[in-house]
Parts: sequence; C-alpha cells; structure tokens
Amino acid sequence: MTNSQYMLRAIELAHKGGGWVNPNPQVGAVVVKEGRIIAEGYHARFGGPHAERVALESCEESLQEATLYVTLEPCCHTGKTPPCADAIIASGISKVVVGSNDPNPEVDGGGIEQLRKAGLEVNTGFMQQECDRLNRIFSHYISKKTPYVLAKYAMTLDGKIATKTGASKWITGEEARLDVQRLRDRYSTIMVGINTVLADDPLLTCRLEGGKDPLRVICDSSLRIPLDSHIVKTAHEVPTLLAVTQGDLSKKQQLEDLGCSIVVVPQKQGHVDLAALLLELGERSLDSVLIEGGPSLLGSAFDEGLVQAVRAYIAPQLFGGSLAPSPVGGEGVESPSGSFKLRNSIVTSFGEDICIEGEVE
Repeated sequence: MTNSQYMLRAIELAHKGGGWVNPNPQVGAVVVKEGRIIAEGYHARFGGPHAERVALESCEESLQEATLYVTLEPCCHTGKTPPCADAIIASGISKVVVGSNDPNPEVDGGGIEQLRKAGLEVNTGFMQQECDRLNRIFSHYISKKTPYVLAKYAMTLDGKIATKTGASKWITGEEARLDVQRLRDRYSTIMVGINTVLADDPLLTCRLEGGKDPLRVICDSSLRIPLDSHIVKTAHEVPTLLAVTQGDLSKKQQLEDLGCSIVVVPQKQGHVDLAALLLELGERSLDSVLIEGGPSLLGSAFDEGLVQAVRAYIAPQLFGGSLAPSPVGGEGVESPSGSFKLRNSIVTSFGEDICIEGEVE
C-alpha cells in the first residue's frame, strides 16, 4: 500500500464517527510498520477515546519504528480525554503523518510542536484537502461558534420543487432519498419552516437502521404548529425545538407537555431571526444545521449570508408552470455578478438523479 492509501483508510475510518461525535471532529488513525497496517482506530462517540488512543491501545506488537497516519493533528490538552500527543510519544512511534492541523485554539499546532520536541518526525498537510473536507463542520463551528449550515433541496431539471398544485412526492428516486437519510444521520440539527410542516406534515427523522435522529428545529414565529402533527406527536421520542417570536401561551404549555421545547428569539421582518437562532443553537453545542425548508426559509438563509454549502439533487424530469415553486425564495440578488457562487463543487450520481454539492463563497 502507498502513503495515500494509508491516509485514505484513516479517512474511511473517520467517517464511521459521523453524527455521533458532534460537536467533536471526525478522526481516523492507522498505524503502519514494515509496510503493514498493524493497528487502526477512529473517534466513535462524543466523550469517548480519540482515534489515536484507540489505535495504539489495540496494537498487539511493538510500535518501535512504526508510523502513525492520522487525519487531524493530535490533541495536546486535557478535555474529556487525556492528550493524544502524550500517548503517541510514550508508545515508541517514530513518525507521524498528519492530514489537517486542528483549528481548535487549545491545539492549533501545539500537538505537532509537542511531538517534534519529543524527537518524533512529523509530516503535516498530507492529503490536506481531503482531510479538511472531512471536518469542515468542526472547523467552522470551533472558529465561529455557530453551526455549519447546509442548504439541501431536490428539484426537477426545470428548477421546480413541486407542481403548481403543491404536489412534490417524489421528485427524486430512492437512491437520492437514501442519501438524504445519511445527511440526517450526520447533521446535529434539521431545520424547516412552519409552512413545510403545514403543507407536508413531515416526520424529519433519520430512517437508517442504527441511525441518529437530529434535533428537529421548526421556525414557527406565531406558534401555528398543529398539536396533531407528526412533529408534535413524536416529540417525546425525537428531540424537537420550536423557535418562536410570539404565540398563544396556553398552546405553548400544551406543546411543552407534549414534549416540545420552545425558544423565544428576536423577530426580523415578521419572522424568526435566523442569525439569532443559529447563535442560540451554537450555545447549545449544536455544530451543524441541515436546512430542508421551503423557498421562504432557504431564501431568508441566503439573503442573510448564513449558508456555508449547498446540496442540490436534480431529477431528469420537468414540471413546468409559472406557478410551480422553485427552491430558493427571498429577495434574491440584483444582478448575475452578485449571485451566490459555489466552489469546490462535487457532482455525484444517484440512480437517474444527479447531486451537485459546493461551498458558498
């Protein structure tokens, strides 16, 4: 195997912790000696042992002259677990290959420096682009203290998310819809507006076997959510947060009795102030938001510059009709030069559908 293959294996392992380690980073580690992988590990749960320690503790042979490949710089501070840099130094490993530097201010190069001071050879920035992409959620959250926001939608080839009657099931095929379930498993929060709840009565859960349900956040400024909606009826089983600016206090008590949590946030142009809501979610250690809302919510998120990435599923069919809605509403831009441009775009096929994902500049 090559150096790149060892790091790719570490990245593959890191993905296994997706969704369960939030708001920690996804990290994978591989130990190689004499051309053989002799140990590997990944960060599996928030508060659990880090990838490096899992790999080191699983090894059944001497680590002298071995090389550690790790997707993220080893930590050098004590949090919920002891510093990984200490364990690596004590293990006898002679070389460490690091993908990404840790943007956490408590680390930020300190782990690499500690390893080098102890006499270990440390190579940094190896397959950095791939490793950075692995932890773009963590990097944003740890530096901004607000969740990373992904805008997701499915549309037809002519840019419609529903027919003129509002019918939308199903635009994409099963493979694309399965991929959406993987997103729900990965992101800590899923967000929609009250209009989506009233129109579709969604459940907003992760339907993967063994998957993790995200916190459901409903932007419902006037507390219009029906008491018999799927969201409310399952609130005791699935964490649910209603973001309001006003509303019937008696209904508020009913909703809380049914298992919903309610947070009052400032109002902006008659709606929930999304920037204030994201700050609130960040303070609750929620590192990521998957917006699956309709044109109004997505339009507001884009207008306010709150979206970090877009994931659009495009089906090879057309609805037509001037009254059929498109994915993003809001005020929009005044000229093509002011458009929301995407970079580092990736195109993936899911059956007959294609998916385009990119980062918002």
